[in-house]
Amino acid sequence: MKIFKFIFSKVFLLQLILATIVLVLLGFGTMHYLDVKTNHNETIDVPDLSKLTLDIVDKKLETMNLRREILDSANYNPDYPPYSVLEQFPAAGREVKENRKIYLTLNPSGFIDVEIPENLIRKTRRQVEPTLKSLGFKIGEIIKKPDMAKGAILELRHEGEKLESGDFLPKTSVIDLVVGDGSLRFDQDLEDTTQVTDTIQSTNQSNTD
Repeated sequence: MKIFKFIFSKVFLLQLILATIVLVLLGFGTMHYLDVKTNHNETIDVPDLSKLTLDIVDKKLETMNLRREILDSANYNPDYPPYSVLEQFPAAGREVKENRKIYLTLNPSGFIDVEIPENLIRKTRRQVEPTLKSLGFKIGEIIKKPDMAKGAILELRHEGEKLESGDFLPKTSVIDLVVGDGSLRFDQDLEDTTQVTDTIQSTNQSNTD
């Protein structure tokens, strides 16, 4: 009975009201502290860092209380300066909180070098061109040369220099193809070879005499 009387007494009700007020104040105080601590509702618009070099990026992010981290470089893009920003995350215009890290992908200094594959000589042009294009090369001049095999690749050239398998060229380099025109016949070639052999034998015979 005494417990019930105490519960319904003015003293208990007053204490209950005071405890409720204290809890509410603590709740509001905690929320306000978290707002201040986490900069709630205070955001920064991510700047557009595209095509900017790192020294400029660092100065810009420092003034905005943002950080950056470099990701692996992507394929070279000739439309962007070397070592400039190709991509960023979050994207420009996104709202982030102070001290947020911006992830950057940089443009390399140039195209990577690609190796000239083996077994291209004497293959057909239809076989060689797709192979070279798939490696990132560009096809330049088609230079025809007398040969028995029409359309067969006789040489690969870059800026007038003959290429060998195992050589390296920057991606997107232009490669000229020296192609057989099919103008030579086997019997003609054999006849020419026989004539050369007869000439050599005749010369040797004369020297012996």
